[in-house]
Amino acid sequence: MTAVTEPGERVGGRPIPERRDVDRDLFEREILTAGRPVVMRGLVADWPVVKAGRSGDDLRRYLVERDTGAPVGALTAPASAQGRFHYNADLTGFNFRRVQLRLADALTTILQYGSEAQAPSLAVQSVSTRGQLSGFDRENPMPLLDPAIEPRIWVGTRGVVATHHDPSENIACCVAGRRRFTLFPPDQARNLYLGPFELTPAGAQISLADLTDPDLDRFPRLAEALDAAWTTELEPGDALYIPYLWWHHVEATEAVNMLVNYWWDAQPAERGRPQDALTLAMLAIRDLPPTHRAAWRAMFDHYVFDDAAVDAAHVPPHAQGMLGPLDPRTARQIRAALARTLSR
Repeated sequence: MTAVTEPGERVGGRPIPERRDVDRDLFEREILTAGRPVVMRGLVADWPVVKAGRSGDDLRRYLVERDTGAPVGALTAPASAQGRFHYNADLTGFNFRRVQLRLADALTTILQYGSEAQAPSLAVQSVSTRGQLSGFDRENPMPLLDPAIEPRIWVGTRGVVATHHDPSENIACCVAGRRRFTLFPPDQARNLYLGPFELTPAGAQISLADLTDPDLDRFPRLAEALDAAWTTELEPGDALYIPYLWWHHVEATEAVNMLVNYWWDAQPAERGRPQDALTLAMLAIRDLPPTHRAAWRAMFDHYVFDDAAVDAAHVPPHAQGMLGPLDPRTARQIRAALARTLSR
């Protein structure tokens, strides 16, 4: 059976909770610490770019007036892809091309495609405003975050970004058009039918399942994921907090759409990337005999996942090493030693 949904129809799950009048103190004290998605209605409704976004021509003018002229990265897909940026049929590549364009030209093409019934798709993706849009940050400030966290812009035609996750916290702000989000907790990975580990559109695995037309014969466990889903639709001026590593599927539903997002990670850079640790664990542990894997699971629980397990009080502070607090210098030394080991 193939479950077909109409535009705007919810598939299982629950609506994402909503808050208004969120300030930085409330965000840090209640929302961020809870680690659950929250829609913040009207958070950036006063941004000048949101007001410009009421008209495609005005949005183009606003962005072009601030554009430094540097080329931007974009994805383009044929009309046959129906706006879904994904793999090709045999998973040897993708159904889109990566191109470099001047922002002004990209915006002109987006407006043109948006007026056509059967047009290709174009999406300008993850462009840092710093170095690209002079004065954008100052004119459109994010009230909840440290100003050092840079905004990124995403502008395009109607389109679908497959279910994926980011190794970071995320606030996504709808500027123009509407965005429909479907979120899944991290523990739904087994039910999302993730694609190749190495071949990915942007570094993170994506689901092979199409949430706009769920095929439960091919992906039966997807029904469990949909029951656990959190859903919402953002209008211009709204923002969504997407917690660390939560899976999200994003649909840009109007002819011209723009989103601004902010990624940040509390993990110090010298500690390394958890994704690298996962990759190494897959290489070194996954194919061990079951009894060996069980033993290593106990070791990981003890040293990594059980907050109460590691008690190093019995070891003198000068000898604790990784069992004790890690300063940046020690962390860098450990990474260097690990790099030497892996290079042998």
